[in-house]
Amino acid sequence: MKLNNLISLKRKKLRVGRGIGSGKGKTSGRGVKGQKSRSGVAIKSFEGGQMPLFRRLPKRGFNPIKKIEIGIINLEVIQKLIDNNKIKTDSTINLEVLKKAKVFNNSIKKFKILGNGEIKSKIDISATYISNTAKLKIEKIGGKLTLNK
Repeated sequence: MKLNNLISLKRKKLRVGRGIGSGKGKTSGRGVKGQKSRSGVAIKSFEGGQMPLFRRLPKRGFNPIKKIEIGIINLEVIQKLIDNNKIKTDSTINLEVLKKAKVFNNSIKKFKILGNGEIKSKIDISATYISNTAKLKIEKIGGKLTLNK
């Protein structure tokens, strides 16, 4: 096939509004009257009376979908759990132990220890985050701390 033949394969541009004999004369295929027949007017996101897509979908706002829930626990709560024999001091206190004691539910993936209240028992804690006051109180008693990310 020669290049000359390729030129003839191109379709001619349809010239609308060039007389009744062209098939696209007078109203140029836009129908009669109405908003859509005018130039420069487009009905954006109008779906013919159907509920528009942006109103059908739920609002998401500034709440991230994959937000990681961080559980918070105070030292006084840990001491109460030790006093009630729900947690043993001889083993390391971590997220799994606190979930078994029903302090956190299964949606919690990380937790932070805060220094509210007093702790009397010497404990080993493995937490994701810890406040400075809680760290000082645990080290003062002689407890062991490990931070895991």
